[in-house]
Amino acid sequence: MDDTYLINMAKSEIREAYEAGDVDRLASVFSPNGFTDMSEGEPNKYGPEAIASFRDQGARLFQEYSVKMTPIINRIVVTGNTAYDYGWHEFTLNPKNGGDSIRKRQRYFEVWNRDAAGNWTISLFINNADVPEELNGVASHWFLSEESQVAAAT
Repeated sequence: MDDTYLINMAKSEIREAYEAGDVDRLASVFSPNGFTDMSEGEPNKYGPEAIASFRDQGARLFQEYSVKMTPIINRIVVTGNTAYDYGWHEFTLNPKNGGDSIRKRQRYFEVWNRDAAGNWTISLFINNADVPEELNGVASHWFLSEESQVAAAT
């Protein structure tokens, strides 16, 4: 199978894990030996510490919110047993105890490695908050999938 396709499938697994609120499923896409986590607003974490921290953060997130995650992949580049991809992750967080939804959009960069069995896992994750762009008074649109759903419903 094409490696770009396999990484796209793994990204789908990430999306589905967020939407299912499944920490184990989400963690399965990261290197089982640990990874380097350079998430915004957090200290860098490496190896098993990164996995443990990622699991804890996911558990807290899923306890408080139902999550809709939309990955927007700008590009996937495969170079042998290593690949990288970058783009945006859009999150809609719906509080389980009621209240207004929270929408976040992050830029991301991931390094993937293929293991001996041919599975692709993330070995480096970097993200930061995205900010809307404005050119000649016109701001960029975010959360287009939600805008499309609202337009279809009306």
